[in-house]
Amino acid sequence: MLLGLVAIYLLASIVIGLLSARKVHSAKDYITAGRNLPLPMVLAMVFATWFGAETVLGISATFLEGGFRGLISDPLGASICLVIFGLIFARPLYRMNLLTLGDFFRIRYNKQTEMILSLCIVISYLGWVAAQVTALGLVFNVLSYDVLTQTQGMLIGAAVVLLYTLFGGMWSVAITTFVQMIVIVIGLLAVSWMAGDMAGGFDKVISSASAAGKFEFLPRLEWVDMIAWIAALVTMALGSIPQQDVFARVNSSQNERVAIWGTTLGGISYFFFAAVPLFLAYSATMIDPDLVARYLGKDSQLILPMFILEKMPFFMQVVFFGALLSVIMSTASGTLLAPSVTFSENILKSVVPHMSDKQFLWATKLTVACFACIVTFYAIYTDASIHTMVEHAYRITLAGAFVPLAAGLFWKRASNLGASLAITFDLGVWLLLEFTNAELLVEPHLLGLIASAFGMLIGAYLVPNKHDFDQVKMGQ
Repeated sequence: MLLGLVAIYLLASIVIGLLSARKVHSAKDYITAGRNLPLPMVLAMVFATWFGAETVLGISATFLEGGFRGLISDPLGASICLVIFGLIFARPLYRMNLLTLGDFFRIRYNKQTEMILSLCIVISYLGWVAAQVTALGLVFNVLSYDVLTQTQGMLIGAAVVLLYTLFGGMWSVAITTFVQMIVIVIGLLAVSWMAGDMAGGFDKVISSASAAGKFEFLPRLEWVDMIAWIAALVTMALGSIPQQDVFARVNSSQNERVAIWGTTLGGISYFFFAAVPLFLAYSATMIDPDLVARYLGKDSQLILPMFILEKMPFFMQVVFFGALLSVIMSTASGTLLAPSVTFSENILKSVVPHMSDKQFLWATKLTVACFACIVTFYAIYTDASIHTMVEHAYRITLAGAFVPLAAGLFWKRASNLGASLAITFDLGVWLLLEFTNAELLVEPHLLGLIASAFGMLIGAYLVPNKHDFDQVKMGQ
């Protein structure tokens, strides 16, 4: 019966997404929802896209194993990223009226920079979307009591998300995500409230977690620990800024004010609401410590789903798994659309430059379908955890795209040579250190970021920028 109700919910999501597709009349409608989304929808998309499988299943498991110290990159770094993007990057980028971040790199620098950084952005989504597909497989496997294998669950989940994203684009993402956010908030709060009561009360859960040292998050006063802490924070806080999904939500806003505050408030909401699955997970350790210990040794991502199935009444199971599926699908749809749009706009268009609007729209839809197949294949064959896949997804954009984006927006002297050297230095240093498995105090992608900054400085002072770009259009 539980699996049947879940199937009905999935069908309803598909129907909502397909109905939303009636609003799509052009490629711009498909990619930016016609820049018509109000504040509640933008806030919901920012929150629900980032509140994904890693937040409920990955972060909660990491919290049980290592406390807040394991969560520096997400949710702390992720929330900081969204706030920085909203308050600093949203206004100038919104004013440019672009389709993708790749368009910015072409306008500000050149086509070579556009192509390379767009490819970096596309690759960075492989792990993030695969994490959501993995989570969908896990949920279907648990709900069917192993009748469906995790691989079969991945295929079913990916097909559902693809179906409603494929036809409606950003309109489908926006409307389904708004509904899904309501389910997420109500569902997780209700289940956590019951779990808290079962554990002896809210205060008792918080006191027990504090006594166990779970709230300690600052690094030890040792160089190695401090550097690792900073690297984890910076990877997500800065590495996620040059991402198409964040930019797409800003760019779909109906005005500049919505772009700024929808992103900023979405980041703040994400940070505080991420505490709910942490509370739920720690409540589980107090209610059934044997169950938690069993799955910590087997697969920590199964702790919450199995706890709900074994300890909660049927109604709460429906509420939790409805919320969990909403969490995963809202993230999967947004992160599936973002790299597909980037590829079709900034890479495919360079190969086939004279497409009509209708041809470009169909090319983008075909790219969405192809990317869905690629990430599903990757999710099936990788053995990385959900949290690890998401955490590693941003290293390439931190090393490759952050400096060209920030310098291009806020430093008039940034030049084509500076961008080229920044990309060459950062990717060269990062990949060399990654593939040689060099043992260093500083993470390779952080050294790549530093090398990128030096590359930009050297190039900008050797050959200054000669673009006569419109200062108002650039938002400066």
